[in-house]
Amino acid sequence: MRTFDLSPLYRSTVGFDQLSSLFDNVLSDPAQPGYPPYNIERTGENSYRISMAVAGFSEDELNLESRENTLTISGSKPSQSGDEANYLHRGIATRDFQRRFQLADHVEVTNASLENGLLHVDLTRELPEVLKPRQIQIKSGHPVTTRSVEQQAEAPALADA
Repeated sequence: MRTFDLSPLYRSTVGFDQLSSLFDNVLSDPAQPGYPPYNIERTGENSYRISMAVAGFSEDELNLESRENTLTISGSKPSQSGDEANYLHRGIATRDFQRRFQLADHVEVTNASLENGLLHVDLTRELPEVLKPRQIQIKSGHPVTTRSVEQQAEAPALADA
């Protein structure tokens, strides 16, 4: 995999440090964990859903935290001392995990549900009224008066006199 040097981007931009950090985090983290698997789908014009396979985890063992523009989903199983089953094959992973998702501005978590071993996290982008496009009405006022070229030439001469 290629590595990219983003330092020129940091030097020549102001106010885009979040974007630079996002690129830096995504491109420089080759050890992105593959567990647990997840899907991200678009469910509407401004709505999304993250579905994560969390078989073997209960609601009490999962934690969702949204801070600034980062959604963190983690799962932790309590340590079992004593009654450890004697598995011949163990294919269902129940190890602890932590996944982070970078959210765009104004994207909020609206719902989370656990059904059939899938954790569904619903997200919605809600733009503030200030950022929504709006129509601006043109009002007719006083007509604009235009001065002729001769009047504009005479005006500085009169001011000097």
